[in-house]
Amino acid sequence: MPHSKGMRLRVNGIVQGVGFRPFIWRLATDLKLTGRVYNDAGGVIIELNCNEAQAGEFAEMMSQQLPPLARIDEMHHEPLDLPLFSSFEIDVSQSGTVTTGCAPDAATCPECLTELWQPGDRRYQYPFINCTNCGPRLSIIRQIPYDRASTTMAEFTLCAACQQEYDNPADRRFHAQPNACPDCGPYCWLETPDGELVASESPFHTLGEVLRNGLIVAIKGIGGVHLACDATNEQAVKRLRERKQRPHKALALMAANIEAIRQFARVNEQNEALLAHPAAPVVLLSKQEEPDQRRVIAPSVAPDNTKIGVMLPYSPVHHLLLAEVDFPLVMTSGNRSGEPQAITNDAARSQLYDIADLLLLHNRPIHNRLDDSVVVAGKHGTQILRRARGYAPTSLPLPPGFPAAPALIALGGQLKNTLCLVKERRAVITQHLGDLHDASTFDEYLHTLQLYRELYDNAAEHYVCDMHPEYLSTKHGVSLEEQGNHLTRVQHHHAHIAACLGDNEYPLAGEAVLGICLDGTGFGTDETLWGGEFLYGSYAEMRRIASLLPVSLIGGAQAIKSPWRSLYAQLRQCFIAGQLAEMTDICPQFADPMCNSFEKMLTMQLNCPLSSSAGRLFDAVAAALGCAPVQITYEGQAAIRLESLAQTCQEDVEPYHLNIIDNHIVPQAMWQQIITDLRQGRSKAAMALAFHKGLVIALSEMTLKLKAAYDFTTVVLSGGVMQNLLLGEALQDTLQASGLKVLTHQQLPANDGGIAFGQALVALAKNQ
Repeated sequence: MPHSKGMRLRVNGIVQGVGFRPFIWRLATDLKLTGRVYNDAGGVIIELNCNEAQAGEFAEMMSQQLPPLARIDEMHHEPLDLPLFSSFEIDVSQSGTVTTGCAPDAATCPECLTELWQPGDRRYQYPFINCTNCGPRLSIIRQIPYDRASTTMAEFTLCAACQQEYDNPADRRFHAQPNACPDCGPYCWLETPDGELVASESPFHTLGEVLRNGLIVAIKGIGGVHLACDATNEQAVKRLRERKQRPHKALALMAANIEAIRQFARVNEQNEALLAHPAAPVVLLSKQEEPDQRRVIAPSVAPDNTKIGVMLPYSPVHHLLLAEVDFPLVMTSGNRSGEPQAITNDAARSQLYDIADLLLLHNRPIHNRLDDSVVVAGKHGTQILRRARGYAPTSLPLPPGFPAAPALIALGGQLKNTLCLVKERRAVITQHLGDLHDASTFDEYLHTLQLYRELYDNAAEHYVCDMHPEYLSTKHGVSLEEQGNHLTRVQHHHAHIAACLGDNEYPLAGEAVLGICLDGTGFGTDETLWGGEFLYGSYAEMRRIASLLPVSLIGGAQAIKSPWRSLYAQLRQCFIAGQLAEMTDICPQFADPMCNSFEKMLTMQLNCPLSSSAGRLFDAVAAALGCAPVQITYEGQAAIRLESLAQTCQEDVEPYHLNIIDNHIVPQAMWQQIITDLRQGRSKAAMALAFHKGLVIALSEMTLKLKAAYDFTTVVLSGGVMQNLLLGEALQDTLQASGLKVLTHQQLPANDGGIAFGQALVALAKNQ
């Protein structure tokens, strides 16, 4: 074959499984360019018979007209001798060193929805309709390059009609790896809890009838199994909670469309854009004060919160189901509380047989579990609270100044765990994996670690973990170290701040910053428990320069479960034991004989570790105001109730006063005010708001005091407590009004779901 001068373009990013090659074929054909395009493990290679100017025009048009799910992270071009092609071709994939990204799963696109509801279309009401612009990606992939043989669709042989679409570059389903139809693809069926098949001409019609009767169904979707019931039926919701063993934590809803959501929740333009995004996350919305009486959501759906989590249907299965009912559905993960979501048919049968009254299953295997992502829209933008389906595993660039890194893996924390894999100049953060208390969740953690190592060809011998010796992620890091790998330990709150810096692409050589990190707990460098911290420094080094006043955790971990213990410890710093015994009007639990044991424990410092935790301060205030349960049933319950109570306050209130003494924020004066207000019968909503306002002022005053002693102009906000919009937004506003630049999280959660990225950045900065 004759040769000529040409150009080769290498494109990295989300460019496999998103219709990128057919897009390139169409663009090259329109521009009358010859050459070829093909996948390799590093991304997409485009070879063009053209000069440099033509290649530049091509690259510009490519960047401007990308397919909906595609994203270009890097693009390089070079001249070379090429065969003289007679046309533009799409060539077979090639193997090699993996650097490309895997696309997130995406909600059903408008074109597929049109076909789904078009009588006579060969995919009319087919539950697995998809194309290159939508459908499963991460949930079905086994390895890269992303071709059908590398997915769980490998076992389904394309029929002639689907093969023709798959082979036609002009077709929307060209090289759509999950492509299928009723003749050749997966199918659904119904089962009873004891495994008997249920004959039904229309499984979704049958499901609709079952839901209308107040029963509970299990539905296998894209990334796992959900449990669903009528969200307007209080008895059905209570029954689901009882069976699932989830007494209070909010349940997510799914509604057919935006108008249906507006009947029970407030939706602004920002919310609407989030709901309609291809990621289709659960969006936290304010409840309607006067909901449509036909669509009153059961009180048990979100009893602790003024907000309610809602998503739109994101798979054909969901669209077909919602078309059969005229009410929103509870759509919560198919598991018992604390366990991982079921993803296999066998797991659904064994784990949900005594929860669901009917199961909808299918035979398309789910290789990777994906929980629903959760977001909330605030005045300063969108906060991601849980980063999973639709967002993961999108990679992030290393911030400016970080050199191309050797392979490294950060192991995350104990709660809301994610992993971070770094290679060259990009970091891949896994989907949310959950809390590592449960053995099956830890097994999922190990599975995901191995999967991502294979997907991204990451042969790391350097690992990063938290400093807490009892975290399972830390213990796994130690076991890897014992096998000869290098292990770096990173302090928990340093990782939080570094994650937020990286989330904002703050340069490695940037000036030192002040980090304010508020969360439940983290192991400090002094081996006490931190959680209300002011840290000064940069990626490589940070030191604690101020904090909330440390208070005893009476009973250690028991104090985290019992907010009234935190109240006792806080008040014990203001009053003697005899005075607390007379405060049963403030907290009835103070009459418990157990309080005598508390005094002995405090005197002897027996199982009463000191903690500067902001989370425990919120617990204590919630207990004082009577909005905390005696025993919480999920993390952050007391703080969520306290924030919700404050949001109901309609009056302008004066903030409570928290003192700045040396380098501590000291709440004794606030507690005196709270006791007085409680005994005078002041509105508890006003008191909750006064606490939030007072804490914002104290944090701001401490920041300005520190600014006078340290050289910083940038403040970084992180930690799970910062997801409290009432606190976080007011603090950001106050600091910005003082002339400071404030950085908050953009693409990662402020909670522990983001710390793996921070761990990786700290380790890279220390070891460069």
